[in-house]
Amino acid sequence: MPRAPNGGSSRRTFLKTSGGIALASAVAGCLSGSDDDAVRFILNPAEEQTDIVQEYTPMKEYLEEETGAEIELVRADSYVDTLQSLETEQGEIADTSPTAVPGGEAFADVVGMRTAFGGPLYFTTITTTPDSGVEELADLEGGVMTTGARMSFSGTLVPTTMLANAGLDVGNFPDGDANDLELRSADDHDTSREQMIGDDEILASATGAFAAAGQIPQEQFDDYPEFVEHSAEYDGAGSALDDGAQELQLIAVSDPLPRAPIMARSNWDAPERDDIEQALLNAGEEDLVPEDVDDGYELWFTGIEEADASDYEPVNEVMDELGLEFEDFQ
Repeated sequence: MPRAPNGGSSRRTFLKTSGGIALASAVAGCLSGSDDDAVRFILNPAEEQTDIVQEYTPMKEYLEEETGAEIELVRADSYVDTLQSLETEQGEIADTSPTAVPGGEAFADVVGMRTAFGGPLYFTTITTTPDSGVEELADLEGGVMTTGARMSFSGTLVPTTMLANAGLDVGNFPDGDANDLELRSADDHDTSREQMIGDDEILASATGAFAAAGQIPQEQFDDYPEFVEHSAEYDGAGSALDDGAQELQLIAVSDPLPRAPIMARSNWDAPERDDIEQALLNAGEEDLVPEDVDDGYELWFTGIEEADASDYEPVNEVMDELGLEFEDFQ
């Protein structure tokens, strides 16, 4: 019978040691050059190897043309900084992780849910290298696995529940140590994957499928019909192998997850707010990913559909299972 994470149904404070003053200072530092008249759009650093500001530039230009507002794109230093920028009024609107919805319920509103090629769902993958000898999650007992950033829904929280449901004792991770294996948080999905590839000690890596599917032969996903049906990554699975990328071996795929939201701070009271939010919801793929954009700088989503906090109830369920609470970020 699977062993539940320590804490059971009693939530514990997540990232309690991260003081509000320190976080506010970090956000203020990265925004110190902001134009006072601009609407500050904070970008979540989900992937290390992408130029996220360049990826979002077509969306910025679309919003400016549709609304007449000046939009400033600012990459945050971490998932926490992204959320804190809204709470400390260092930003008006943000690209966030799904975990920011319960974390920001007191000061931020969900504008919409991002979609990719018509789909609002995405997946976690846990992968290994072909020569590791790992065939299932239980084989990771006593080994080392990397995860994404500590606040990452698909990169850390969901894979932690997958391990627990496979019978592994995950202890207090990600707010402490696991017991049956060593879990190491990385800064982002790409780093989690690359650390595994580059270190023989690391047996597995947890990432969003968007960061790993290109290196996984497509036929490995055929045992996961929901992934085949709903994932925007299925068609491109294995495509990076043609360019010489390291092949990865799939160990497990999560249930479908709600894609990340766009959020705005609740007390943002400006005449352009309604126009910007409506323009986001009206945006088509051609507005977000124009045909003339280089493939290396394409935005990873193709639309934004209307959503609210209730659409992120799966996040609350994962938080409950891990005994985590976001109320005490300050």
